[in-house]
Amino acid sequence: MTHIILGEQVRMPVEVRSASACSALFTSPVDAARGLLSHTGLEPVRTVRGRALCSLAFVRYTDGDLGPYHEFALALLARLPGERKSVGAYIHWLPVNQGFTLQAGRSIWGFPKELADIDIRFTGRAHVCVVRKDGQLVLALRVRRGLPVPPGTGGTSVDAYTHQDGVLRRTPWRMRPARVRARPGGARLLLGDHPAADPLRALRLSRSALTTSEIGILRMTFDDAREIG
Repeated sequence: MTHIILGEQVRMPVEVRSASACSALFTSPVDAARGLLSHTGLEPVRTVRGRALCSLAFVRYTDGDLGPYHEFALALLARLPGERKSVGAYIHWLPVNQGFTLQAGRSIWGFPKELADIDIRFTGRAHVCVVRKDGQLVLALRVRRGLPVPPGTGGTSVDAYTHQDGVLRRTPWRMRPARVRARPGGARLLLGDHPAADPLRALRLSRSALTTSEIGILRMTFDDAREIG
């Protein structure tokens, strides 16, 4: 299938040939996560300790069908009620710093993309992402470097859930990572005064991350979204 975005053809599946990323996995009280999911029809997936899982990630795209850009992602592990095999990542917020990927993301998949200033720095012992909107700080996430993960252990396929204009969508998403590093903990999150940070405050995230990871080379494929219900 082909989509027309700002006068350009985007053929499916969309390929990301080169990117780099960092992520931090936090826990959240289930009632807080449920509040963020209440309008979607999804429910949070619980850990063995009865808490929900929240992922914060930032990605620097260097070569892909939607061009080069920076992105930050707030996602919750969620599923359809009563369907154990429906676990996926619900993408709640997805700021980017380029207009073409914003239009493509919203039009093709219903991704909640919006424009923001996103500064990503991969240097030294830590990688830092700073997100600003309207000249105000939304958040700063610092991820310390971990230990190398053996090659071939990080590939995965996951469904990405989105909810836009009352429609729940599910997008098959395949990742092929290389040069992966990981560690327990290792993240520091600072929330700013911009209202865009309020959903993160409402999640009441754990002070420490469960794990953090760094992907030096990331390739991804996104298929067309499927409407649910």
